[in-house]
Amino acid sequence: MTLRLRSGSRLSEAEDEEEIIKGRIDVLVIQEQFWVLVIESKRSSFSLLEAVPQALAYMLANPSQDKPSFGLVTNGSDFIFLKLTKQNQPRYAISEQFTLLKRKSELYQVLSILKNLSQILS
Repeated sequence: MTLRLRSGSRLSEAEDEEEIIKGRIDVLVIQEQFWVLVIESKRSSFSLLEAVPQALAYMLANPSQDKPSFGLVTNGSDFIFLKLTKQNQPRYAISEQFTLLKRKSELYQVLSILKNLSQILS
């Protein structure tokens, strides 16, 4: 298994003029086919959608054109999965947002998707 960690981009957001929330996106690449982007911030107010363009940019840089690439964007409590195919024209799909913060946690759905991805990538 091949793993790479890239220190990611910095994020900042001004909620009001007195407070600036800062965070960053870290990236873990697994077997050049699965990108995990983690948004780190003291508050989880950053939308996961802010990291999707960066995830897709990394996924597009994958040299393998014949296999789909997969991505996961998370802030630790919310999760979005991505799939990118690049045959004729790049196309991506985005999952619904899963969260651990609902009364009925969606952790098992997230783990099930990760299990399926591990079978696809092996």
